Amino acid sequence: MYKTLLGSQGFRKGMDLYFKRHDGQAVTCEDFFAAMRDANDADFANFLLWYSQAGTPLVKVTSSYNAEAHTYSLKFSQEVPPTPGQPVKEPMFIPVAVGFLDSTGKEMPLSSVYHDGTLQSVVSNDQPTYTTVLRVTKKEEEFLFSDISEKPIASLLRGYSAPIRLDTDLTDSDLFFLLAHDSDEFNRWEAGQVLARKLMLGLVADFQQNRPLVLNPKFVHGLKSILLDSSLDKEFIAKAITLPGEGEIMDIMEVADPDAVHAVRSFIRKQLASELRAELLSTVEKNRSSEDYVFNHPNMARRALKNVALGYLALLDDPELTELALHEYRTAANMTEQFAALAAIAQIPGKTRDDVLADFYSKWQQDFLVVNKWFALQAMADIPQNVENVRNLLNHPAFDLRNPNKVYSLIGGFCGSPVNFHAKDGSGYKFLGEMVVQLDKINPQVASRMVSAFSRWKRYDDTRKSLAKAQLEMIVACNGLSENVYEIASKSLAA
Repeated sequence: MYKTLLGSQGFRKGMDLYFKRHDGQAVTCEDFFAAMRDANDADFANFLLWYSQAGTPLVKVTSSYNAEAHTYSLKFSQEVPPTPGQPVKEPMFIPVAVGFLDSTGKEMPLSSVYHDGTLQSVVSNDQPTYTTVLRVTKKEEEFLFSDISEKPIASLLRGYSAPIRLDTDLTDSDLFFLLAHDSDEFNRWEAGQVLARKLMLGLVADFQQNRPLVLNPKFVHGLKSILLDSSLDKEFIAKAITLPGEGEIMDIMEVADPDAVHAVRSFIRKQLASELRAELLSTVEKNRSSEDYVFNHPNMARRALKNVALGYLALLDDPELTELALHEYRTAANMTEQFAALAAIAQIPGKTRDDVLADFYSKWQQDFLVVNKWFALQAMADIPQNVENVRNLLNHPAFDLRNPNKVYSLIGGFCGSPVNFHAKDGSGYKFLGEMVVQLDKINPQVASRMVSAFSRWKRYDDTRKSLAKAQLEMIVACNGLSENVYEIASKSLAA
């Protein structure tokens, strides 16, 4: 936020003064704030509230366009929710980076903005300005932009200019437009994530009501436009075409439904893989390594994009695409690409999966860190009835219940699979309950970390709540239970 408000040069001036004043000293956040303020003669008003006031601000934005006056208004209201010990909160100092897109997707130049009746020029050195930073410091305030030739699509909070929760009046059409055209990579990604969350929640409702699942073609088009945009950073593309995780979707549901969320996310991923097959194949081919392994951003980004594309294609369970994944596995010149190919193949149960997992272990069995990744990959798999595979892996010669990292990889990894840990028959809960009791006799600290996977059991339906509660009660009732495990298990029951 300091750098957003002061710019790169102003931030550097603040850093220079900070080191000049405090090099070798024990310093505070207030000292850092003072250096930034004094070096730039800046008015930071209530900025220190970020350090003293708990809670994440919720900022609501509404917009309006006056076609006759060619003005565009953004009205902001902010609220910081009450927290223990701080029931009433003051308005925060929130920098909001803003830009506008016209109907063709081009950036609109910003000439001036009025705030509290004061004209604030945003033109710099006669060069067009496409992003300006608004200083939101009051509970409610309005900014008025002049010389706006048509109703724009607002690109708000560019570059994630402040750690807030943003609630805007942007429509789904606006978000699809930003997803396809915004020059700000954060907002382009955020538009995709907001749309994906809405899309997934809508399809979850369809799934629960036994309605057919249909993927919005605009969403496919938006991701396709990103995939084909050669001007974008490849690491950004990899993140932008990755859907929100199942846990993230369940967190925003009133009653979490792991089966529905898993079914919907799997459907969307397979549909995207099918409709974007040609583009994803081209992505894999264009981003193969043509040189020795180099650890730098361009190569890391290239590998990330190729690996995400391969993961999508492998979902189609097509012999041609399975062979492609096997080729990538066999020819990989580094661990990142080989493990990603293994993960792509491991999504589909069958002989090929089993053979490649065995081959990978035989190659890397002497490297315990790699073996831990191998355990975690299998434990987190969403394949049906995976709890039995995990039980079998407990007897694998490379597994040791006394080794915390192996426990975190295998048992902790299993808890990361919503569809298997939260299995409707309670098999996942039963497995974890048994493991916690065993671990408590070996390493209570590790056991207490594992039992925390039950801490959100009340978020689920009555059947799952009953099954999870039964395991917590079983754990609490064990004779000789450690204080570590008892504390977390009993608090989870009482929560």
